[in-house]
Amino acid sequence: MKDNFEYFNSKKTRREAMNCFAGLGFATLGIKVDKKIAKMPVIEWNAHIFSSKTDRYPIHPNAVYRPDLSIHPENPLAAYIKRLNDEKIDKAVIVHPEPYGDDHRLIIDCLNEEPERLKGTSLFYPKDLRSPQKLEQLVKDNPNIISTRFHAHRGKEFYMNSFDDDGVKALWKKAYELDLVVELHIGPNYGKQVAKLMKEFRGTKVLIDHLAEPHLGTAIEFSDILDLAAFDNTFMKLSGISHFATDAPNYESSLPFTSRVIKEFGPDKLIWGSGSTSIIDIHMADYSNENRAKVKGSNIQKLLNWK
Repeated sequence: MKDNFEYFNSKKTRREAMNCFAGLGFATLGIKVDKKIAKMPVIEWNAHIFSSKTDRYPIHPNAVYRPDLSIHPENPLAAYIKRLNDEKIDKAVIVHPEPYGDDHRLIIDCLNEEPERLKGTSLFYPKDLRSPQKLEQLVKDNPNIISTRFHAHRGKEFYMNSFDDDGVKALWKKAYELDLVVELHIGPNYGKQVAKLMKEFRGTKVLIDHLAEPHLGTAIEFSDILDLAAFDNTFMKLSGISHFATDAPNYESSLPFTSRVIKEFGPDKLIWGSGSTSIIDIHMADYSNENRAKVKGSNIQKLLNWK
């Protein structure tokens, strides 16, 4: 969560630097611009939006945690759009926060306010037998909802016992039928269970959040996460590095780990999630500018067919 509105003032991002050069004139500097890369968008998929307007956006009775809403504005979207503009981020997928449960009023209002620039995710309780129907109705009414999210890692077992649960399977099946992205905030210990569902519903579009929280599992369990890269339409979000590394802003200490994950999934199956795009440039320094641009946004654009 702390990544969502983190600013990096010590260095300009590569995109900001390019803009500075553009102001001086690339021809004068003798720099050749790759027009293909220049057209590739920067798209973020990570931010959680909270509002202090609790009469309109109450915390759900089954909320797993209760944030201090007094620190958030009544209209949080304005602050978030300012951040997108300041960071030169073209579009974003905003993530429906857990404390609102299956009440999606806030994210729907945000999407209605910025329908061209924003898409959003959903959250439902697998133990609620009505969840698949609720998801279907939500997407029917709000086509900018493009994903539903499952939470399962050590210390967060209250949503579900296992991906083998009937309720989980029913909700996953509905997401598959609706051609939604299944977003997985999972720990490494759930890799094998996820693989079973991915085999059952071949072609499911899957996004694994925060590098599968590697600090919450063992090396042997994480090998099951790496195996998921073999499935079609499976993406890893290069985010949440701050959950296990402390050398902000770019977390170079984690390079031996992230380089291994990046190699396994490859630049066509990675998505940027949080912090600054400079994280991509540093952790993918051995990759081409075009491949880094894919991770910064065009992979999401392609995944969602986002024009």
